[in-house]
Amino acid sequence: MSIRHGLLALLDQGPRYGYQLRTEFEARTGATWPLNVGQVYTTLARLERDGLVVPAGEDEEGHQFYAVTDEGRVELRSWFDTPVPRTNPPRDELAIKLAMAVTVPGVDVPAVVQGQRRHSIKALQDYTRLKARALAGESRPGGTDAPGSDLAWLLVLEQLIFQTEAEVRWLDHCEIRLAQQAEVEQARAAEARDSGEAPAPTRFGRRRTKA
Repeated sequence: MSIRHGLLALLDQGPRYGYQLRTEFEARTGATWPLNVGQVYTTLARLERDGLVVPAGEDEEGHQFYAVTDEGRVELRSWFDTPVPRTNPPRDELAIKLAMAVTVPGVDVPAVVQGQRRHSIKALQDYTRLKARALAGESRPGGTDAPGSDLAWLLVLEQLIFQTEAEVRWLDHCEIRLAQQAEVEQARAAEARDSGEAPAPTRFGRRRTKA
């Protein structure tokens, strides 16, 4: 998630201070990726260091406003025009967890997959309900009257839905892989018994339960 460019996009519409930026960022994304004020001001300090924003005065309450520079607008347009790279995919905690689970003795890997699948299906149902509410014109978390904010929230929801659907499909695929591995291990165990060797324990043979 590019907080840096998200803040530049907001400042491109006019000077704002830190709390305003935090509120508008969360409103336009439906609070899907909450920010704290510390993150906002740390990012603003880096943007100022890089010459992309400058201080733009204070209001009567002492709030420090920031404005985007010409260099900041060039940076923002470049971000919009450049596809998000996939050469270095972001770390996925679930993929890392399963990669570790299949290599660590004593972990009930099918149970890990089943538990995550139940959680993911519940999340998918929640996102779908939120989408229905958004399409019905109901208010979203941290709603704002900014132009296009309703569409922005709907696009974020649909990305979460597609992403979670893909996650559930991948978990189904993982269960197939685990079942295949269980068959391989059972065949090896049968060969070991036939040869008089002690068979290794099977770790991947549990079937999926209903969600």
